[in-house]
Amino acid sequence: MAPNILIIGATGAIGKHITQQIVSAKSSFGRLAILTSEKTANTKTSELEKLKGEGIQVFVGDLTVEEDMKKAYQGIDVVVSAVGRGVIETQIPLIKWASEASVSRFFPSEYGTDIEHDSKSPNEKPHQLKLKVRAFAKTINNVKLTYLVTGPYSDMFIAPGKVGSWDVKVREATLLGDGNNRIAFTAMADVGKLVVGCLQHPAESEGVLIVNSFTATPNEILAEIESQTASKWKTTYISLDELKKLEKEMWETGNPTATTATLRRIWTEGGTLYDRPRDNGLIGEPNMKTLAEQIKQVIQKQMKA
Repeated sequence: MAPNILIIGATGAIGKHITQQIVSAKSSFGRLAILTSEKTANTKTSELEKLKGEGIQVFVGDLTVEEDMKKAYQGIDVVVSAVGRGVIETQIPLIKWASEASVSRFFPSEYGTDIEHDSKSPNEKPHQLKLKVRAFAKTINNVKLTYLVTGPYSDMFIAPGKVGSWDVKVREATLLGDGNNRIAFTAMADVGKLVVGCLQHPAESEGVLIVNSFTATPNEILAEIESQTASKWKTTYISLDELKKLEKEMWETGNPTATTATLRRIWTEGGTLYDRPRDNGLIGEPNMKTLAEQIKQVIQKQMKA
């Protein structure tokens, strides 16, 4: 039977991409619904009306209120969570309430860096809340969990920034490490395709899945972006030791960019690489963006900004 699906965080940074792909594949599913806050209902009216026009049911409620969630969960088989980093811990009661309702499967908001990549992972500051969610989920027996680990979003990585930067308008880049460190990326639109792949292959996608769009080094990204812009970029490098020093200073001074510094240090150290094949093939090998396609999109977006 086609599953009824509820999406939480459907209009957020990654949630909108996941929602778009699920809606595009709606013939594979039963009833589709989203839960949104009252604030979002008032500020993203046109976006929600468009979803309603696609036949998507919109619940307005508070994800921290049991009564609201139990109402939204009625008749739902699968919950796809795309909540932001700031409210990751709210998924603990969300999973608990799901286990008390009709929900049989839950996708926690795991998209991003692997929090169980190696022995150092449990000590990384940005991982702590996701680790708490996973620990709690292990105590739940009647809801199957799918953790989709995508690595960094290439859309956000290849962009202007304070810790590593790619600025198309001024043709300047700041690369982390020596530029030859391989990083596995996933385009944000592809995250949605991968979620759909999991939904369409439920038996093959229980537990932790390691997926991505493409793997490239910063120097390979630079070569592609210079080729597509037909120009030589001004390039500087921040060594791994310098990055670690910067990361430490940011945490000590309460800099809000400290989380970004830690994640980028993890990626630079090889925290997205594995000795085994990716799990894309388990879920139908969805069509993923290439490096060249992602660079083309990045250039178009930055030039329009």
